[in-house]
Amino acid sequence: MQAEQITEHDRVPGGLGWGRRYLMVEPRHFTVSYRINPWMTPGVRTEVALAQWTALVDTMVALGAEVVRTTDVEGLPDMAFAMNGAFVVGGMAVPSRFRHEQRQGEEPYWHKIFADLALDVSDLDASPDIRFEAGDAFLLGDTLIGGWGFRSDQAAVAALAGQIGAARSLEVRLVDERFYHLDTCFCPLSEDLALYVPAAFDPPSATRIAAAFPDALRLTEAEAVTFCANSLLIGTTIVTAHLPNRVLTWLADRGYDTVTVDLSEFHRSGGSARCLTLPLDVPVPRQP
Repeated sequence: MQAEQITEHDRVPGGLGWGRRYLMVEPRHFTVSYRINPWMTPGVRTEVALAQWTALVDTMVALGAEVVRTTDVEGLPDMAFAMNGAFVVGGMAVPSRFRHEQRQGEEPYWHKIFADLALDVSDLDASPDIRFEAGDAFLLGDTLIGGWGFRSDQAAVAALAGQIGAARSLEVRLVDERFYHLDTCFCPLSEDLALYVPAAFDPPSATRIAAAFPDALRLTEAEAVTFCANSLLIGTTIVTAHLPNRVLTWLADRGYDTVTVDLSEFHRSGGSARCLTLPLDVPVPRQP
């Protein structure tokens, strides 16, 4: 089905509806050996990164999340960022088609991981030259919110929305290379609440997000570079690497608890809590 385009006056219906069951990839070979985003800095201590990842897993489990674990592959250091592996909805996984050659070698391994989880692995219903990376997509209710510009193509958002049965899509263009995936600059919390970085989007896209999430917190550049928009929500608890004081107060005033976990080694590659987790419990879109 063709997804209807959301207008500036529409609001995203429903809350998250997911976020209790996650796939995570043990980062036995995590390092920075190439540069495909401005954050990537050599000098990763792999053993420290593994300890930080383990602390994140333990925190999530203590908060009531189920974590399904798998392992990375030598020579493919960014497999640690599980969010990028595929968009999972219901029992279907739509694997990423990575933009950069350095990550394209991951694709067959992700296909096998999802097949081993008994998911229906379905290639993106679009021309093979259309790029799609799952860090650019969130489903809220019957609406797919999709980012494009650096890793994913605009056509991928509409294709994914139609493939999963979303009634509407909100397509937003990313324009700041530091925020190369949507999950680095947009963090949905509920039907009306989100954290987002207006400067990461072109003006029309920032306006559309503001219309869809009228009560969202607009992050400043100083707040955004702490990776707080790459936080993870489990129930009403935000799991993150760092929260600036204004963001912490805003969340507390709205009933959210917060837990911080040191993920500094992963920041060297441009990722944080959200990037390291792939939700496996996203339900199929509600039909309006």
